[in-house]
Amino acid sequence: MHRSLNLTSIPVWKNLKKHAENFSRPDRHLKYLIKENSRLEKFSLKCNGFFYDFSRQRVDEKVMSLLFELAKARKLKEQFISMMNGEKINTSENRAALHTASRNFSGNSIFLDKKDVMPEIIKTRENIREFASKVHNGKITGSTGRHFNHVVVIGIGGSYLGTKFVSCALEAFADKDIEIHFLSNVDIHNFGNIVSRIEAGSTLWIVVSKSYTTAETIANTNLAISFMKEKGLDPSKHLITVTSKGSPGDDPKNPVLSSFHMFDFIGGRYSVSSAVGGVPLSLYLGYDKFEQFLKGTEEMDIHSKDSPCEKNIPLIAALISIWNNNFLGYQTQAIIPYASPLQKLAPHIQQLSMESNGKSVTQEGHSLDEPAGAIIFGEPGTNAQHSFFQLAHQGRPFPIEFIGVIKPQYNYKSKRVTNHQELWANLISQPTALALGKEDKNKAKYFPGNRPSSTILINNLSPESIGRLLSFYEAKTVFEAFIWGTNPFDQFGVELGKAIASGIRNEIELKNEQKDHSFEKMDKITKFYLDALFSGKL
Repeated sequence: MHRSLNLTSIPVWKNLKKHAENFSRPDRHLKYLIKENSRLEKFSLKCNGFFYDFSRQRVDEKVMSLLFELAKARKLKEQFISMMNGEKINTSENRAALHTASRNFSGNSIFLDKKDVMPEIIKTRENIREFASKVHNGKITGSTGRHFNHVVVIGIGGSYLGTKFVSCALEAFADKDIEIHFLSNVDIHNFGNIVSRIEAGSTLWIVVSKSYTTAETIANTNLAISFMKEKGLDPSKHLITVTSKGSPGDDPKNPVLSSFHMFDFIGGRYSVSSAVGGVPLSLYLGYDKFEQFLKGTEEMDIHSKDSPCEKNIPLIAALISIWNNNFLGYQTQAIIPYASPLQKLAPHIQQLSMESNGKSVTQEGHSLDEPAGAIIFGEPGTNAQHSFFQLAHQGRPFPIEFIGVIKPQYNYKSKRVTNHQELWANLISQPTALALGKEDKNKAKYFPGNRPSSTILINNLSPESIGRLLSFYEAKTVFEAFIWGTNPFDQFGVELGKAIASGIRNEIELKNEQKDHSFEKMDKITKFYLDALFSGKL
């Protein structure tokens, strides 16, 4: 791992701080910046059907020059290459971060501890292809001999968020007569809703858990097994696992239809292109569509690794994110896709970004001298416009990434303006309105403008395009962490609440066994909530 000075010790960081002061001047308002000659040409990039327009960000050529200097000072390209080559950049857990290897089709070896990881990755891909094919052609069926028409993914966090995003985005390609469902929440309403919509005899359950010890996932798995037994089914004929080799989910004593392996060097929120996404998506879409998706991610991986800083789309997006966050003071960012199939993109990027970069220490364990991470949220346009764009235009400002799709998955004609054209009218107008603002003597109708945004365009919602989009956000997230000097591959921040929940769960279990639901030994606040739970009333 490349060690480096704290951010505030880097001369270019101080220069950026000083230059950022200029952007409070009236002449640095976006309404003037965007009218400069060749603004779009200077502040946009295009590669492999992916267009990134940052002309309506609050940047000028001096800002970009300084940001590129920062990229070189933090050795962003070198660190990314080290990551893709298998260096153990996850220092807190002494692991590599090789999610990019799961979509490597180059034929080149990738070594970790002097062992090539690619043969096992390729073997897992082939196992997925073979299993999905046998399900689709009816060679693998449930215990009653019925074909599988429903797939339920049991997992939480990174075990389902990315897969749900991709499955929603590519629903138009789902032609295998299989519906996909996600049992992610231990809330009984999630389970109850799913079982009300499936046929037990034609349902395949996929348990996704690296350790096979995650409390919520195991609780839901046990519930699913009980449900199958109640329906007179053999769970071993309706259950597959995606887990680490040798975990409780990969134990011959607990037989399942098939078990697919996860690897220590691929973290949950980066795992969509591994068996975590590969198994359910291949069943839902067909393996060929999943492989097309992988090849789209690989294209963007290669671009991120090989393109120079000045032409590197995810790297520039990361630099602008740092500029907005640490120099202009924006703590929040919205993701607004003008395509409803991308409705689950923002929830996935929430975890990807906020779990990766919500850190307060450097790789070396020193307290950060500059805050890291941004609050991510989003909703598809035009829904967002009628939800929270009042705040976006006239309230507290926040940067936005707009996403547009040139060719929709469906095309229905109308007499004057098609729905897709109507959508694009809004996509084009919103960033302009945010940047320009509007003068008005009536203060309630005054728009301050000067509100930054970027716009991403993709040609279509094909598997390849969705792969590029996913890889863009993964690379952007990693580049941001490299700038801050944090580790984007651990997540110790989720542990404390889980540990406290475990203690409360153990106390509940003990009281259930004793049939005595008095919680006098608990602190008064906890006791209040447990009393409410077991009394059934406030």
